[in-house]
Amino acid sequence: MTSPLTTPAAEGRWTPRLWGTLLVLCAAMFLDALDVSMVGVALPSIGADLHLSTSTLQWIVSGYILGYGGLLLLGGRTADLLGRRRVFLVALGVFALASLLGGLVDSGPLLIASRFVKGLSAAFTAPAGLSIITTTFPQGPLRNRALSIYTTCAATGFSMGLVLSGLLTEASWRLTMLLPAPIAVIALLAGIRLLPRSAREENHGGYDIPGAVLGTASMLLLVFTVVQAPEAGWASARTLLSFAAVVFLLTAFVLVERRSPSPLIRLGVLRSGSQVRAQLGAVAFFGSYVGFQFLTTLYMQSLLGWSALHTALAFLPAGALVAVSSTKVGAIVDRFGTPRLIATGFALMVAGYALFLRVDLDPVYAAVILPSMLLIGAACALVFPSLNIQATNGVEDHEQGMVSGLLNTSVQVGGAIFLAVVTAVVTAAAPAAPTPQGVLDSYRPGFMVVTGIAAAGLLMTLTGMRGRRSLPSVVVARSTVEEALAERVPVRD
Repeated sequence: MTSPLTTPAAEGRWTPRLWGTLLVLCAAMFLDALDVSMVGVALPSIGADLHLSTSTLQWIVSGYILGYGGLLLLGGRTADLLGRRRVFLVALGVFALASLLGGLVDSGPLLIASRFVKGLSAAFTAPAGLSIITTTFPQGPLRNRALSIYTTCAATGFSMGLVLSGLLTEASWRLTMLLPAPIAVIALLAGIRLLPRSAREENHGGYDIPGAVLGTASMLLLVFTVVQAPEAGWASARTLLSFAAVVFLLTAFVLVERRSPSPLIRLGVLRSGSQVRAQLGAVAFFGSYVGFQFLTTLYMQSLLGWSALHTALAFLPAGALVAVSSTKVGAIVDRFGTPRLIATGFALMVAGYALFLRVDLDPVYAAVILPSMLLIGAACALVFPSLNIQATNGVEDHEQGMVSGLLNTSVQVGGAIFLAVVTAVVTAAAPAAPTPQGVLDSYRPGFMVVTGIAAAGLLMTLTGMRGRRSLPSVVVARSTVEEALAERVPVRD
């Protein structure tokens, strides 16, 4: 069924209702980013108030990641099968309720459970919201503009979350949990009125229940294993057996998807080189940034003695630069194409991370830290919208939820994996008798790993630019019938 909003978008005119639809979707993305950035600063206050240990506190963050990263594939495909509008609104309502409960609970396990439910609901709102945009706005300049606005809201939410968390935590950590609830309710009420209705996918041959179970179980176990590996030991029997179980589940998942008439992930989508590069680029992009933010926060608060608000303001220039410039990325993509923008962004990111290696125990912010923040902000402004555009271009409407879920899975799993890797590297380099200089020296290998991850993303992007002209990257998603012909007709990027 064609949305009534599609016609004016196709003609290049955005009606007030079309703007309203985009704002509702942006509000959900804003909330996701806001929630992620606010909770980190509030952790010490939560631990003191609820008497939680450090290992328990990490699950307030990891619980969200576990629900989000583990269920994204299922969330994306559910949006295709049950209707994007329905899935988005129900999940947004659950997000609002979980936010309310998170601010009212008085025990660690209940708070962690509410965080898991919030991550679970975000696993459905994120792919559903992105697929509503890509099916409402036609591929090309209009969609690129919409996606650049959408990703700008994510950067704005993340930046505002850093500042708001510092302010709200001074009053009560519960305010950081409660704040998303009224925003989500307002977005829900507006969405009921404004979001276009979409038909369920027809002739899908039933639900892929085995694929849903295997895919969700494999992602949940992978995220859980990576989060627990630094504590249990990367070479411990528990970690190795858990990784072996992940491999087994993923192998079974692939076999099921190859035979399913309505797969959770149609593997033929990954025949496209640009699609694969978009997914791996998302892993490297978010994985490197999460590792950088984690180490930089420790450096600023633990070594330099900065307050939570001071630390948040130090990160603010990067987020502000993204918020100001991301809306222009759509026009730049139209001219130069996504591969060049992604490569340029990764180059800026590598430079920003490398410059940060100069930090010492008495840095001059304007000369040492600010240049890195500006370079990283410019990189995020170029890379994140371009990855979204590259991953969704050329994909049929009935598979937009699937591809959106896959991209968000790459982002979350990349963040979980590389944060665990960076943590393990820093832990291994920690001095036996901690001194400020010794602790700083133990952070440097972690920053080097972060730089290496971004460099790997740059090299991978450059492999897709050989022989390319300055045209937008288009991913061609083949139908099931076309896949049958793929054995004889090779698919070119």
